[in-house]
Amino acid sequence: MGSFSVWHWVVVLLVVLLLFGGGKVSSLMGDFAKGIKSFKKNMADETTDASMEATADQKPAGNISAPDGKAAAGSTQTTANRV
Repeated sequence: MGSFSVWHWVVVLLVVLLLFGGGKVSSLMGDFAKGIKSFKKNMADETTDASMEATADQKPAGNISAPDGKAAAGSTQTTANRV
């Protein structure tokens, strides 16, 4: 009961082809292959790593207040900025 025979897989394949059609399955597999190629290309791209390191050193602009309305440590907040 734990393993499927070849006939089980043939029936599953036939049901999938009947539901989606041959063209839809092949286009989905083509899109999947393009996604994998794009992922591998971006993983191998060294310029992306350099740009990510450059932006990692920058601190975000603005300040966030605590839930109790007090300003976060090290930030200045005026009464005009409070909501």
